Amino acid sequence: MEKELVEFVARALVDEPDGVEVTVVEGEKSTIVELKVADGDLGKVIGKQGRIAKAIRTILSAAGTKTGKRVVLEIID
Repeated sequence: MEKELVEFVARALVDEPDGVEVTVVEGEKSTIVELKVADGDLGKVIGKQGRIAKAIRTILSAAGTKTGKRVVLEIID
C-alpha cells in the first residue's frame, strides 16, 4: 500500500513520471520506502525547505498506523 501511495504522489509531482522508482524494505517494526526520481525532478519531490517531503512523510505515517508499523521515507539521489 505504501509503495503505491508514494508512487502516485511522486508521479503527480515530477516532469518525468517514468523516472520514478519506489522500493520497499520491510522490517519487523518499521518499513522503509525508498524513492528515486530523475535528477531534474529531485527538487520538486523535496520542495521548498522540505515541505513536500514532509507532507509525503506525514501521509505515510498516517497510512502506517493501520499496520502498526513505523514508515520511513528515504529520497535517494
